[in-house]
Amino acid sequence: MSPANICAMARLKGLDLIALTDHNTGGNLAACGEAARRNGLQFVPGMELCSREEVHLLAYFRDLDAALQMAEAIRPLLPQANNRPDTFGHQLLMDSGDRVLGEEDALLIGALDADLETLTGMVRRLGGAAVPAHLYRGYGLIQVLGFLPETPRFYAVELALGQPVPEGCLALYNSDAHQLGMIQERIHALPVADVPGLIAALNGKLPGILTENANHHKEGSTPW
Repeated sequence: MSPANICAMARLKGLDLIALTDHNTGGNLAACGEAARRNGLQFVPGMELCSREEVHLLAYFRDLDAALQMAEAIRPLLPQANNRPDTFGHQLLMDSGDRVLGEEDALLIGALDADLETLTGMVRRLGGAAVPAHLYRGYGLIQVLGFLPETPRFYAVELALGQPVPEGCLALYNSDAHQLGMIQERIHALPVADVPGLIAALNGKLPGILTENANHHKEGSTPW
């Protein structure tokens, strides 16, 4: 799952736009964005945040600057421990040609020292969209809390096909690909032309786009 390989596979699959949503970091966003442009793909810089409640929250941003501001803001909230590559794997930092530049030492797999409402507010203040990840399975909002809270209000949720769509929410159907072979072909679509349009849709700001419309999302790299 390196930047150049993700984007080449997304192109082969016929995708128009992908997002990179690594856990609690934006370290490889610039490289993946460059690789996406080289492959003719629109790119959404993002990350998958883990809240204090251990709910996974997808954060999508209009541009790299906003995403990197979020990455800097959450860095002090990371667990005060180093990664253990023998247990959790190596956290490589790469360039757009898949050359290894270094390795992230901070433990990225754990929960941030901030609750769901705080993290959602941080994302939205930077002009981004916050979407509960894999709603009904492990670390999903319903699985952890048992309900969708009134605050923060979510306008889109990530689901698997066949799962019930909460009333008034846009359903995101993804490949959730952690391996290249898991990146799906273009199955779903949203009637948006660009990244700002996508962010608006995820924030409930495009009239007429409700649960009957679907699209694609992923952790690590996302087809739509």
